Amino acid sequence: MKKYLFRNDYSFGAHPKVLEAVCAVNLEGNHGYGDDGYTARAKERIREVCGCPDAMVEFLIGGTQTNVVACSFLLKPWEAAICPDSGHLNGHEVGAFEATGHKILPVPVGGDGKITPEMLPPLLALHQDPHLTKPGLVYISNATENGAVYTKAELTALYAFCRENGLLLFVDGARLGAALTSKANDLTLPEFAHLCDAFYIGGTKNGAMFGEALVITRPELTDGFFRMKKRMGAVMEKGWIQGVMFQALFTDDLYFHMARHANEMAARLQDGLRAKGWTLWVDSPTNQVFAVVDNALKPQLDAVCDYEDWCPYDGSHTVVRFVTCFQTSQEDVDGLLAALPDLH
Repeated sequence: MKKYLFRNDYSFGAHPKVLEAVCAVNLEGNHGYGDDGYTARAKERIREVCGCPDAMVEFLIGGTQTNVVACSFLLKPWEAAICPDSGHLNGHEVGAFEATGHKILPVPVGGDGKITPEMLPPLLALHQDPHLTKPGLVYISNATENGAVYTKAELTALYAFCRENGLLLFVDGARLGAALTSKANDLTLPEFAHLCDAFYIGGTKNGAMFGEALVITRPELTDGFFRMKKRMGAVMEKGWIQGVMFQALFTDDLYFHMARHANEMAARLQDGLRAKGWTLWVDSPTNQVFAVVDNALKPQLDAVCDYEDWCPYDGSHTVVRFVTCFQTSQEDVDGLLAALPDLH
């Protein structure tokens, strides 16, 4: 029996068009450390699609590295990052950000993983004491760890609160493609870019071999970033490869085409699970699908699918996560659904 791969959106390599672009210039010879024409053109293309002509764009290798380098750069030494308790910075990075000397201030959030302005005043009031760390930045993800998407109204309100209270807003965009192509989304990329101080466009989870494009939208926040990036071991010698990949991603809408496809496959899987009587933990509008599974059924699921245990649900059930990507086919989704039991 075929075993279907739904564990994450980085199990496959890169989209063929991305690999073709790299192979086409593989032996051309380019300057290192991102000081090359491909990187310069990729940065300019990203400024163009974001509608931010004065933004700083820098390429990093992966999500954790980008979160840690960017957030620690944006904060003063005594400042802390506010983060959803379910956020990647807080729960999936082994204290990497805190190892830079900055504290994380987790905020309990609901099942959608979103921070709202109403959640923040008690925490800000608590940290008026100068013997405590000062909140300096709000970290969120779009899409969130639980697959939800921030609406224009939600992001507008949160960014306004941050500006009014002297906080920066940083958005983890590891799955930004999934968020912006979701049916739940009502933001364009330029609108999104103007509703935060910094964010990144995730390539690793959407068709690149690796790489994230960090965008800091306010030039006054960018002085010295490259030195910080170098100091933290995040400057890639063969940086031109990232420039080539991101040029390919933003040619002919490839980036958004891949993300939209992944969302469509996830919606097909989610609808199919619901039709077979499976309980969904949340109704996700992006490429992550969360189901509540009786632990007695897990050996049967293990036999046909790679997936991830997400969190315990109760003493006899587990929330599991299925993730789709640019390579997921309709045949993969339908094959998995056919192999799973009907729970009606």
